[in-house]
Amino acid sequence: MMNVSRPAVRPVIAVPVGPTGGANDRPPVRMKDIQGMPGTTGGLILRLSQFVPALISLSVMLTTPDFHSSTAFRGLVFAVGLQSLWSLSLLIIDAYALLVGRSLRNHLVVKCFTIGDGITCILTFAAASASAGITVLFSDLDKCDVKHCTRFETATAMAFISWFAVSPSFFLDFWSLATH
Repeated sequence: MMNVSRPAVRPVIAVPVGPTGGANDRPPVRMKDIQGMPGTTGGLILRLSQFVPALISLSVMLTTPDFHSSTAFRGLVFAVGLQSLWSLSLLIIDAYALLVGRSLRNHLVVKCFTIGDGITCILTFAAASASAGITVLFSDLDKCDVKHCTRFETATAMAFISWFAVSPSFFLDFWSLATH
């Protein structure tokens, strides 16, 4: 015969409910929106500060005739292109949320924002770092006349500025996800 544990019944102390107030009569506690989180004015400013440098970086790279000569520069074009699209879409969502007075504190929305910001943050940083390395290599080899180093430096710097703006968005979204 098998030894099976038997369920134990323990008494539960009931919380009084009524006009005096009970556990279920209190309104749910909602955390205050911190500036920089989705759906706030700070979040809108962060999205704008991500979008503009990424767009400048993308424009500079695409107008440089030989950007496709290096894999790192092609990676930078991909990363800042993705960053531009992601930041623009979230900029529009944040602006809409502010205009209609909606909160973007939905768990699914915050999770989507966190994952997207994390991916674009890592890609932008990696591509900017690789492009900076190649630009320094071209400079050290005295190939700057041929390779348009000033344009590459500008595009790389703009990508780093965009990354600096994505990082707080990611950490605020991650923190909001963890505390939500």
